[in-house]
Amino acid sequence: MPVLGVETSCDETGVAVFDPARGLLAHTLYSQIRMHADYGGVVPELASRDHVRKLLPLIRETLRAAGMSTRDLGGVAYTAGPGLVGALLVGASCARALAWALELPAIGVHHMEGHLLAPLLEPDPPQPPFIALLVSGGHSMLIEVTGIGRYRLLGDTLDDAAGEAFDKTAKLMGLDYPGGPALAKLAETGTPGRFKFSRPMTDRPGLDFSFSGLKTQVLLAYQAHKHEANAKADIARGFEEAIVDTLVIKCRRALQATGARRLVIAGGVGANRRLRAQLAAAAEREGFRVYFPRPEFCTDNGAMIALAGALRLQAGLYDDAAIKVAPRWDLESLPAV
Repeated sequence: MPVLGVETSCDETGVAVFDPARGLLAHTLYSQIRMHADYGGVVPELASRDHVRKLLPLIRETLRAAGMSTRDLGGVAYTAGPGLVGALLVGASCARALAWALELPAIGVHHMEGHLLAPLLEPDPPQPPFIALLVSGGHSMLIEVTGIGRYRLLGDTLDDAAGEAFDKTAKLMGLDYPGGPALAKLAETGTPGRFKFSRPMTDRPGLDFSFSGLKTQVLLAYQAHKHEANAKADIARGFEEAIVDTLVIKCRRALQATGARRLVIAGGVGANRRLRAQLAAAAEREGFRVYFPRPEFCTDNGAMIALAGALRLQAGLYDDAAIKVAPRWDLESLPAV
């Protein structure tokens, strides 16, 4: 049953076709980065309007790439939340109209469940139970996964998530948008150890995250040293090391607390090379397995939505014909498959 997946939660328009029997058949992605760069961040109204312009051409392009027509589809999945309400409504309206016209079942997918399941697109997918670190946009969460839809929140962000901290720190240092990748690239040229920042909330028990104080430390260091040679790169290096060390410490704690031996990393920060290297080293040293989606599936994409939707539709779960989105949506509230 090939399922068309539509992702429009923020500033990327993603479309994909996934078949549980054959895997990912095609996927396309359009990013709005250039448009939002002039404003230093995502402008919700512009994002919504651009999804309107791009979505139908991308659906046609994806179906052509899969060698299919709409008549070959068995279902439609779309991101119903969390995200920007206007952007979500574009994808939901289009997907719902298509499903109604073709008399197909359709389902709204939780954006973070899509990220969590993205490693299932890889040749050697993880099997539950496992721990998932979701580090995407405004989210930094540790989830215990015992099955699809069986999620228990172990730790959450109390203020700025890791991705937000990357973007905001890059902005205060005058780096180009999008800030996170720019800061990570700059950090590669920095001197290790010149700037040592705290590892937030690792000096106490628990699995929650808090990165707003780290951002303030970086601001003070930047204001004091910005005119010194290579200071910007060295501060970026110290900041990235603090974020990565914190994430690694919390992941190891979650594995120890639950006894799980599999760890999934998903979301935009999951593409960070230092994070991948440190977790791979920890896994080899401590005997657990770590799973990453390929970098193109760490950021928002239609493939993860098509996959998540296909698994739920295959289990007989689908939504009624109403167009509903949820800018805020509790991951633990999802029904189990």
